[in-house]
Amino acid sequence: METRVAVIGVIVEDPSSVEGLNRVFHEYADAIIGRMGIPYRKRGINIISVAVDASQDIINALSGKIGRIPGVTAKTAYSSYVFPEEL
Repeated sequence: METRVAVIGVIVEDPSSVEGLNRVFHEYADAIIGRMGIPYRKRGINIISVAVDASQDIINALSGKIGRIPGVTAKTAYSSYVFPEEL
């Protein structure tokens, strides 16, 4: 299966959504390279960037599940490189 590298930008506006977001991250742990979160206390939000390496279908599913969590917004940026199936 071909994979792509992408970054999912996540903005959490509702702190009560964090538990659901972490559940989704755990569900897709195999696809996640790493993540970085920044609490923006001045505005009362959290900004998270998630680097992933997976098939486009998995990345879309992950981003979609994140975006369906109330109080959370997600956008994805894809690398133009497509990597062959790993051995």
